[in-house]
Amino acid sequence: MLESIKVTERLHWPELELSKKYLLSPTDRPVSLSQISLQKLSSSVLKDIFTTGTSSYNVLLQTAEERKSPKHSPYKKPRTPGRCSSSAHGKDRGQQALGPAPLAGPERCGSPKPSTRASGVPRPGHAIKVTGSTIGLAPRPRVPARKLSSSCGVPRTRLPLLAAGSAARDGENSARKLCILSAIKPTNVDKEKAKFFKSDFTYNPQFEYSNPVSPLVLARHNNASDKFLTQAVRILELAVQKYGNYEKFEQATGGSLLTKSRIGYHVKKYMEKEGCMGEIVVHLTDDLLSRASMTVVNGRPTLTINISTAREHWLEGMLRHEIGTHYFRGINNSQQPWSSGAGRKRLGLRPLNPTEEGLASIHSVLFRRDPTLWRAALLYYTVHQAGRLSFCQLFQSLGRFVRDPNTRWDYCVRAKRGQIDTGQPGCFSKDQVYLDGVLKILRHRHNIDFLLLTALGKVSYEDVDRLVGLATMEHVRIPHFLQDQARYREQLDKIMEVNQLTDEELQALI
Repeated sequence: MLESIKVTERLHWPELELSKKYLLSPTDRPVSLSQISLQKLSSSVLKDIFTTGTSSYNVLLQTAEERKSPKHSPYKKPRTPGRCSSSAHGKDRGQQALGPAPLAGPERCGSPKPSTRASGVPRPGHAIKVTGSTIGLAPRPRVPARKLSSSCGVPRTRLPLLAAGSAARDGENSARKLCILSAIKPTNVDKEKAKFFKSDFTYNPQFEYSNPVSPLVLARHNNASDKFLTQAVRILELAVQKYGNYEKFEQATGGSLLTKSRIGYHVKKYMEKEGCMGEIVVHLTDDLLSRASMTVVNGRPTLTINISTAREHWLEGMLRHEIGTHYFRGINNSQQPWSSGAGRKRLGLRPLNPTEEGLASIHSVLFRRDPTLWRAALLYYTVHQAGRLSFCQLFQSLGRFVRDPNTRWDYCVRAKRGQIDTGQPGCFSKDQVYLDGVLKILRHRHNIDFLLLTALGKVSYEDVDRLVGLATMEHVRIPHFLQDQARYREQLDKIMEVNQLTDEELQALI
């Protein structure tokens, strides 16, 4: 249906460019005033946008280090160019809208190799080009509005240039931490799965890793919580009581699986609604533990979708999660004074999680007929049980809620990844952040300004009030589903009701 769709069946990127076709070309339709076109955006900025807050901690970082550029202050005002002249046009010749870049082989964790570019493709720079109107947020009370540079009457805003090492200096956004997330994916999953199934689910897999993580680092992530265990189990039991088991819940609420062409159609329609056509490269795969992930591949924002879990009634929720939350908050964050690790440290910002993943998880079920928080609850429960049980014991424990052995296997691998001998109790606890974040946001939903929370970028809801006076608001991007705040808040109340959560209960817990 979409002749320009680029599909990779497995996430093993080719060493050479195989095709010039991409899913959603920016030339598919005229660019409207509601769209923004990325212009020479450096890979370091993109890396900072997506190093946190993906839908999964199964992150594939495949960025290329660009040439070192002189450091720029995030507070430096852009120069105001003169009238359009031949010299100005000469400067702007290479500043065309950035289209999908060709895929190259994956980079390993560590020092990335310099990327090679075909002639005629603009080198990454430090600015994005923005067109359209801004949202109706109050102006900053203390900081005067920045002057906008323009080229032939088109407004343009300049993003602060992040130094190549800025992400690494940020304890939360460090590239090294993300390499850990990539390193904990076992290399022998298929072989161990065959052994496990052949043993009638009694064998504890012995996982292998190409770059094993040190025991000290793994120990920091082996800290399962039981704070919201009661709520997690209740949510799961409500779904089982109503539908019988997870498989029936999935079919009744998610609908049928979509073909590749239908996935492409829905993704294109969603991007048109959000005004981000041509900004994101899309790949389809069946080799992903999560339903989707937003990463950076060769300097381009890349959305990878697991076709084995793409259901007709759930796909738009996934797009709200990945694009409407992670991508837009990342873009907004890149123009703020706290976009670098040094800026976050100087301002004393709280960790962006659990707010980031909690907000994204809420947006996954927003507007569903039955917004049961099943996945967030099951991930929380699985991690808790993994901290106490072996792999095969965990597999049996999940049978309480999930019948299909393949689905149970996937959840067990997520919770046990990083371990070599899964016969021992232990977990990778990051997956508890989803339910943790959801419940904290629902607890404070009446006091949170969700427009500001999105506009300020990758910040905790707890920091919104004190940051608004320092923020750049001129060209923030707000997803379409947040425009009607009354309807949005009604949906939050519905999520509370369907999952049998009460304000009194959450106030006592949080």
